[in-house]
Amino acid sequence: MLVSAEKMLKDAVAGGYAVAQFNINNLEWTKEILLECEELKSPVILGVSMGAAKYMTGYKTVVAMVSAMIESLGITVPVALHLDHGNYDAAKACIEAGFSSIMFDGSSLPLDENIAKTKELVAICKEKGISLEAEVGGIGGEEDGVVSTGECADPNECKQINDLNVTMLACGIGNIHGKYPANWAGLQFNVLESIKAVVGDTPLVLHGGSGIPDEQIKKAISMGVAKVNVNTELQLVFADATRKYIEAGKDLEGKGYDPRKLLAPGAAAIREEVKDRVSVFGSANRA
Repeated sequence: MLVSAEKMLKDAVAGGYAVAQFNINNLEWTKEILLECEELKSPVILGVSMGAAKYMTGYKTVVAMVSAMIESLGITVPVALHLDHGNYDAAKACIEAGFSSIMFDGSSLPLDENIAKTKELVAICKEKGISLEAEVGGIGGEEDGVVSTGECADPNECKQINDLNVTMLACGIGNIHGKYPANWAGLQFNVLESIKAVVGDTPLVLHGGSGIPDEQIKKAISMGVAKVNVNTELQLVFADATRKYIEAGKDLEGKGYDPRKLLAPGAAAIREEVKDRVSVFGSANRA
């Protein structure tokens, strides 16, 4: 059964660890993440971008697949199904489809419009028992065609959004989506400290978690980050393992072309990466 992310994130803040949001793209992604988190006894948030949902034929398909998989695999750890970087229409559609958690990304809108739409969605989500993530200050890089340069959020704006009673808050602290360039300046911990001072116990979210050095992630967690998003790293290890399988000619041996065999090395690589991230974030045995 899908659950809101609220309790798992409050527990993370209290326990000084972070829950991973692993973005899913298909059946293999979902299956391996769920199996590994069950083995590690870690709560988990499955993130779905608008583009990934479209690829999987829609939000209702995603809800049906994830819900059935939790039941079929006998998953007992808390699992939240979360819209990642959703616009207003996507947020409404996911609420309707049965998602248990929503991110409304109004960071590209004028602040008053971001506040108004977030406020409306907070009320709807509260009524339905769904957790809601809001964003202030764009996260750098590109996500489904939304491009941002990774500026830092204004603590005053963070406070205004946080005061709407959101479940969790994403705010730019120099992090970016995708691969990090060689000249990346690193996370701006002074900004994180200023934001934390005005949002109190609200769980903070670190987007673009793939590629940030582990010691910086751990420091951010110690300063109030309770959710770290991982997407690119899983895609990279999946692609690398698949490439090696084909370059070794394994797809030409026997029935090596069978998609279940072709995708197996990539699926195994996803599990290893999930295990590694859960270890760094400290969420094992917290379910």
